[in-house]
Amino acid sequence: MKRHYFISSDLDDLERVELDLTEAGLVKPQIHVLSEDDAGVKEHHLHEVEAVLKKDVVHGTEMGAVVGVLGAAAVLALAWFSGLTETYTWVPAIFLAVVVLGFCTWEGGLIGIGETHTDFRRFQDDLRAGRHILFVDVDRSQKAILDAVVQRHPGLKPAGDGSSTPRWVVGLQQRWANFMRVAP
Repeated sequence: MKRHYFISSDLDDLERVELDLTEAGLVKPQIHVLSEDDAGVKEHHLHEVEAVLKKDVVHGTEMGAVVGVLGAAAVLALAWFSGLTETYTWVPAIFLAVVVLGFCTWEGGLIGIGETHTDFRRFQDDLRAGRHILFVDVDRSQKAILDAVVQRHPGLKPAGDGSSTPRWVVGLQQRWANFMRVAP
């Protein structure tokens, strides 16, 4: 799958685009709208980007975990080379290594909360100017559908492409939405 980005100034048009895409066979988890006008996105019943995904929490947590692994390895190496493990056993060193790993991972996540998601940083100026970002995840067989819908909406300006959500995740999201719609 590949993610295609588009910029628009009109939420009404984006509502029609999303409707056209779903009528043509795409599912809601493939279509997202990123905007600073959260109320307008909800009012138009658009599939918005979750607040946590607008931030770089996942990437920050991953980077924190990498630093934590390095820190934990340094603690264990220091304990071993200093001979502390022969005197006090490995338990304190392992405990400290786990604490260092956990702290660094947690801190990385906290740092990520304050950062804009890496995929969305390039759109900051457009978002501040009141424009909205539509992104659609399609596989090769659906690319023609996307192209046909985009041609019918001249207000959409192509803004590049990138990596998308894996197909299996989109499938799980769609199954969950179907379950929630029919669940008592």
